[in-house]
Amino acid sequence: MKRKRPARSTPAPARGAPGAVRIVGGHWRGTRLPVADAEGLRPTPDRVRETLFNWLQPVLPGARVLDLFAGSGALGLEALSRGAREALLVERDPGLAEQLRRAVERLDAGASATVLQADALALLRAPLHGRFDVVFLDPPFAAGAWTQALQLLPPWLADDAWLYLEGPAATPPEAGPEWAPHREGRTRDVHYSLHRRRGRAVAPADTLAPSPGSDDKPIA
Repeated sequence: MKRKRPARSTPAPARGAPGAVRIVGGHWRGTRLPVADAEGLRPTPDRVRETLFNWLQPVLPGARVLDLFAGSGALGLEALSRGAREALLVERDPGLAEQLRRAVERLDAGASATVLQADALALLRAPLHGRFDVVFLDPPFAAGAWTQALQLLPPWLADDAWLYLEGPAATPPEAGPEWAPHREGRTRDVHYSLHRRRGRAVAPADTLAPSPGSDDKPIA
């Protein structure tokens, strides 16, 4: 006689339901960060972050990091976990900003992480926070904010700043002539790339090496 399968004690989570991402490296490795069910919130996948931070590891120690459109905080807090000196996490949504503050408190990172509830583009029009060595630009895809943000960024940048761009695989954003391309990769849904500001001549040796086993490549 065929046995009936027991009913689930709890329903499977719906697509888009709240979840979590984890910090993949550094002294907070394995720490889970909550991901709210918020429109446009799409945390960078673990595999992509691992590749990105392998690229950036030589320049992170002591760096000032700007995480625009911070969302879950996975990029800015990962940078701190791997040795960045400080990070400014900018998030417009009040609920997400409060969630970020709680994550910073839980990590006891208040001395190095600042959460600012603000519209990223409005903030960039009135630079008040100094210059940054690494900028993460990963806005909600539907917002299409890459071009405006890139136009407003220069006053916020160190002379040899690094820029991470993330966008849809089908229509990846372009960094523009201000930036020297270094490495790029893609998943089925996401194109991601790393660029260096053209503040000085960039020698071939400055190009960061690819991660072993990854599908990333230098940008021609």
